[in-house]
Amino acid sequence: MSPSKDAPTPTSNSTAANGTAADLTSAGVAELSYEQAREQLMEVVNKLEAGSSSLEDSLALWERGEALAKRCEEWLEGAKARLDAARTTSES
Repeated sequence: MSPSKDAPTPTSNSTAANGTAADLTSAGVAELSYEQAREQLMEVVNKLEAGSSSLEDSLALWERGEALAKRCEEWLEGAKARLDAARTTSES
């Protein structure tokens, strides 16, 4: 697994210098394909379900999961729009 797939976890003082925890946990999400975002979201869910993370790490994972879920939804909405457009075109 490459380091870019690991959810970044903020430290108590580093977030102030480098941005908010939400900024850190959503880093790079906009560039992910649907499959990449879905895979990373499943990893986040598995880590959260394991319950072995600290509260701070769990919050960062949750925020990362929210960003990944949003990215997946964007992809699915785009695919639906393309299907709707294709149906409209074929009906004309």
